[in-house]
Amino acid sequence: MKETENKYTPATENQILAVIKDPGQPPRVEPLLENTLEALQETVGGRIKKVTICTDLVLICNADAVASGLPFNAKILGRDFCGTVICVGAKEDEFVSLKAREVPMLLACMIGKEKT
Repeated sequence: MKETENKYTPATENQILAVIKDPGQPPRVEPLLENTLEALQETVGGRIKKVTICTDLVLICNADAVASGLPFNAKILGRDFCGTVICVGAKEDEFVSLKAREVPMLLACMIGKEKT
């Protein structure tokens, strides 16, 4: 196993590897995010909304971000996001850990994407 994979390995079965982007902050790697509805809601500050990027990658954001007046966060794949955004893997209808090889690409995609 490569060093990068060890660095990003969740400690328990209920934890997943995610990339989290808070408004005004650079994205960060969270290898120990609890994979529960409550933890995801707490992270985004309310009801969650899933935005599918591809078959095995999703963004999770606050479903009421704009109505709640949450600050602009980033433009990701041409779409504006307000409030905290979580990027995780997906397998069928479940959220799963990102693959360690996906993390550098996701960090790069989420940096410096200001609203124009």
